[in-house]
Amino acid sequence: MYVHYNHYFFDLDRTLWDFERNSEEALNELYSHFTLEDKLGVNAHTFIAEYKIVNEKLWDLYRIGQVTKEELRYKRYSDTFELFNYKDVELAKDFGEQYVAISPKKTHLFPNAFEVLDRLTEQSQLHIITNGFEEVQHIKLKEAGLDKYFDVIMTSERANCKKPATEIFLLAMEEAGARASESIMIGDHYEVDVIGAENVGMTGVLFDPHGEYANVNHRKITDLIHLLGRD
Repeated sequence: MYVHYNHYFFDLDRTLWDFERNSEEALNELYSHFTLEDKLGVNAHTFIAEYKIVNEKLWDLYRIGQVTKEELRYKRYSDTFELFNYKDVELAKDFGEQYVAISPKKTHLFPNAFEVLDRLTEQSQLHIITNGFEEVQHIKLKEAGLDKYFDVIMTSERANCKKPATEIFLLAMEEAGARASESIMIGDHYEVDVIGAENVGMTGVLFDPHGEYANVNHRKITDLIHLLGRD
């Protein structure tokens, strides 16, 4: 049970906001809009499966500063196109722009998100620490009805560093007026969210709804409701 903290810091994507579901919905819409099945010769499901692998690799490079925000936004599509022997950088850029416009407006959240946030906000202050892009994350929060819950929204762009860097956690706590001993961080990435938070003295809790970290022995929840001590 994790209801005795004064400050709750949440990751956004894949922790509150159901990134996979929202992203796939947007990708399917755009795949049809740009008639990519005719161009690539594969259906949307096949494209999205390969895209996810490419996207994750590029995000890893972005986190360590080897890919810029602008490169990430189109290379994840152009690189995937090339896997199917199709090259069109301008189309990849158009696709990327449309994705950034559409995807953040999707509103699927993980189960029990509102109930948990309603309960926690009665007694504590809630905040966001995210590696997502500044403007995109604020759109997600507003469209999904989450913005009202959070006092500090710290993005990697605003902090000028990315989790798991200690600086982003320290800056978020400073803005929140929070001490590490009274703060808890909940996120879906063990190294980025949990270890990053614990390196500055916060309590870290891993959100693992799909059992991806079965071999990690750590404070872990599989449903947000577990933060309230409920099954």
